[in-house]
Amino acid sequence: MRAVEIAEPGGPEALKVIDAPDPIPGSGEVVIEVAAAGINRADAAQRRGKYPPPEGASPYPGLEVSGRIIAIGPGVAGVSVGDEVCALLSGGGYAERVAVDARLLLPIPDGVDLVDAAGLPEVAATVWSNVFQIARLTEGEMLLVHGGSGGIGTFAIQLATARGCGVLTTARSHNADALRGLGAELVIDYRDQDFAEEVATHTDGRGVDVILDHLGASYLDRNVASLNLNGRLAIISMQGGSKTEFNLGALMRRRGSVSATTLRSRPIGERADIIAAVRDNVWPQVASGQVKPVVAQRFPLADVVEAHRVLDAGGYLGKILLTT
Repeated sequence: MRAVEIAEPGGPEALKVIDAPDPIPGSGEVVIEVAAAGINRADAAQRRGKYPPPEGASPYPGLEVSGRIIAIGPGVAGVSVGDEVCALLSGGGYAERVAVDARLLLPIPDGVDLVDAAGLPEVAATVWSNVFQIARLTEGEMLLVHGGSGGIGTFAIQLATARGCGVLTTARSHNADALRGLGAELVIDYRDQDFAEEVATHTDGRGVDVILDHLGASYLDRNVASLNLNGRLAIISMQGGSKTEFNLGALMRRRGSVSATTLRSRPIGERADIIAAVRDNVWPQVASGQVKPVVAQRFPLADVVEAHRVLDAGGYLGKILLTT
């Protein structure tokens, strides 16, 4: 099979398409013939040598795929060869075939194209686990989504809106109309607007109940300043740095809380529980059309270098996909 390896840490040109052995399903696993793989910021971090795969995971990048089951290992029940599925991975998605723990499989939602479904598992699991399970966003509350134009952002905006929440987001202004179409009531251009000031104005000084943040250190002070009483800040990445000096008093005055998680390195049982919760709580809203995959571009596997150049440049709307 063809797969993408990281020849050495670096830019997009570090990605090489190679011939690799076909995977064999182990106990509890299936092999998927990949239709498409979702591209995520974590893949770029791995490419740069800053986000190594967990022990035992495939060295190839790729955290989510869609496709058809072509082989089933011992101890797997409830699926059949030929089933169309999408899956959450610890790695290995940039390939024509991949072995995956059967507990991390999801059916393709009704009405969703098989290729487009590749962009759903990682964002759905990230948003559901952080925004709704950990930060406990509930109907009638207000969510601030940083990076609203990306895969996680477009999904979070739609899911929160579908569940009766108000949504504010930060994004480049050229995507503002599209994001309002997904449900955002305010789009803040982070390049020339102070999001904390805009949030305060929009909420009459109250702030928001939950913030989904991927910047980390560089946004911490302003994020806390933007929280309502009992507000919750969910940090899922550190693209703006991991270290900063912070006044805990600002958080205490709001009776606020901060959570910080990653998904890839969680034990398989925890990830399986999240996938089960996504199937029960999120997939019905995808199947109904309330939440849709937003795809920016599709690239064939052979053009993975160009796909990562687009990823690094940013400014696109939704997910970038690799097709096989």
